[in-house]
Amino acid sequence: MRKDHTLPRGELHRLQHKSVVLEGNPQGDPTAREIHVWTPPGWTPDETLPLLVDLTGYWGAGPGHTNWKNYSENVPERLDRLVAEGMPRVVAAFPDCFTKLYGNQYLNSAGSGRYADYICDEVVATVESKFKCGGKGRRGVFGKSSGGYGAAWHGLNRSDFWDAISINSGDMGFDALYQPTLYDDVDQLRKFDYSIEKWVRHVESQPKLKDKDRMILMDFAQSAFYDPDPSAFRCMQLPLDPRTGEFIPERWNNWMAHDPVVMFDTLGENLRKLKLIYMDCGWSDQFRIHFGMRRFAKKLTAAGIAHTYEEYDDDHSDVDYRMDVFLPLMAKALS
Repeated sequence: MRKDHTLPRGELHRLQHKSVVLEGNPQGDPTAREIHVWTPPGWTPDETLPLLVDLTGYWGAGPGHTNWKNYSENVPERLDRLVAEGMPRVVAAFPDCFTKLYGNQYLNSAGSGRYADYICDEVVATVESKFKCGGKGRRGVFGKSSGGYGAAWHGLNRSDFWDAISINSGDMGFDALYQPTLYDDVDQLRKFDYSIEKWVRHVESQPKLKDKDRMILMDFAQSAFYDPDPSAFRCMQLPLDPRTGEFIPERWNNWMAHDPVVMFDTLGENLRKLKLIYMDCGWSDQFRIHFGMRRFAKKLTAAGIAHTYEEYDDDHSDVDYRMDVFLPLMAKALS
């Protein structure tokens, strides 16, 4: 909900796009998707602006960030206000990357599909062509939670494409993030012959999704991004023995290879190419992500790579207000 109805309003555009790179994706997810695009108040096609791409957290998709909100601002409303307060003008894109896994980590995976390619080669290309924005030197990607993981992954792997990233409570430090909860997760399988498929089918047959089951679904789904088994139900396989709780080295090592803290050791130099690296996290993050964020920031500091890392007095939830800090920084860096 807008706080000030007198502010000039930008325009929200809804593009229809038929993907090529998502054809034949392993989850059988739709290839025809909407891309929402915000242009600032008074925008005209002859105005060349930087492009910011918003990657949502798990259980979300771009259209969720442009939807009406009852208490706080949605992202287009926030951008209207920030521009009115002096933030450099940008175009912002909100891609729909939702999957049958109930979310996305925004990488290319044999378990989910080529979503990194979809974002870079199709979403950005489509938006830049239609709105004459972005281009090399003027592209930024930001996101929170899984979206923050996506921003970190793209910074590490696609610094040839992106120029600024903002990682906000982004999934990293996998030992602290995933291991403690996976023990509780697999306990829920005992009534279902320790079968992920039987448990998921049961949950999906219920009229209401419990909060606990929501978290377990998300944890199990991570295997389809980090260690997929194309022959398994939705490409998911556990990194631990569900009966004994013993982690399987081969499985867990595949997860850890996708941890940004670990990826930094081989890909960290790529981050030096970026104009801006911004990171933040609440120091009471209930998923312990602040530990991973601190490790990542420590490696950036040790490598002498310019960045900003901020912690604040909050947890993982409802922290969109932090956009007031990093969106102007990104816009300025790309302008």
